[in-house]
Amino acid sequence: MPQQRGADYELRGRTLVFERELKKEGRLGLWRWFLGAWGIGTYRQNDSIDVRYTAGGAPRLAEGLDIEHVPGEV
Repeated sequence: MPQQRGADYELRGRTLVFERELKKEGRLGLWRWFLGAWGIGTYRQNDSIDVRYTAGGAPRLAEGLDIEHVPGEV
């Protein structure tokens, strides 16, 4: 879902800071892998950060950027 600067995030230097907590799903455990192999879905929050920008007059896209948590902040 597209996000808007000021409403959904702010820019601190070269860092995007989101108000809400973002989570990236880690590796699947054995139990969840086993269920998936049998076609039983298990779903968790798995946010992804993609940024569209312009550099040198050409449109660019950075996909799947890392999510870092700042200690003391959400």
